[in-house]
Amino acid sequence: MKLAPYIDHTLLKATATPQDISALCAEARQHAFYAVCVNPVYAAQAKAELAGSAVKVATVCGFPLGAVSSEQKAVEARLSVEAGADEVDMVIHIGAALSGDWDAVEADVRAVRRAIPEQVLKVIIETCYLDDEQKRQATAAVVRAEADFVKTSTGFGTGGATPDDVRLMRDVIAEQGAQGRVQIKAAGGVRTPADAQEMIAAGATRLGTSGGVALVAGEQTGGGY
Repeated sequence: MKLAPYIDHTLLKATATPQDISALCAEARQHAFYAVCVNPVYAAQAKAELAGSAVKVATVCGFPLGAVSSEQKAVEARLSVEAGADEVDMVIHIGAALSGDWDAVEADVRAVRRAIPEQVLKVIIETCYLDDEQKRQATAAVVRAEADFVKTSTGFGTGGATPDDVRLMRDVIAEQGAQGRVQIKAAGGVRTPADAQEMIAAGATRLGTSGGVALVAGEQTGGGY
């Protein structure tokens, strides 16, 4: 299986430099990854460096805690798109999810959806903090809010993607009648080609990883984003 078309080649560390982003973009061009995923401060640089290639620019919003207002997330997403981002990966209001306020979770996602109606919106529910019923409810809220993807993890929480969580998301999307409209991104913990293939078999159509180069070479990746 060719993994490159599934990969969002990711660098979200606080210590990332402009030179690191240049290297990330060069690797993405070389290996024909689907996208790079960078912090908003680097969206314009990544867009310029990937000009003329098919590689998309993704950035993050409300990252990694999700603990800013919906209005702030909406402005951040809009500014990132204006800087050149093709896709935005936002974090839900995790506290609202943990308290069972699914209307608030849905409204938070809708605010960003309205701010960037034409761009791909991926929504991180941070599965490591939720039980299975909360994961189901969070996925359903993301579907109702008309996002394009539900995503497992930031990579900065206590755990990353698991095949079981991807299958759970897949089943909820199907139950909501959104199969084919809403996709799944597995991020965090994709360390080997076998891990990647297992996530894809479970239903993921995108993989977030800082180890894309190793994965396409058939090797195990290091840790971290």
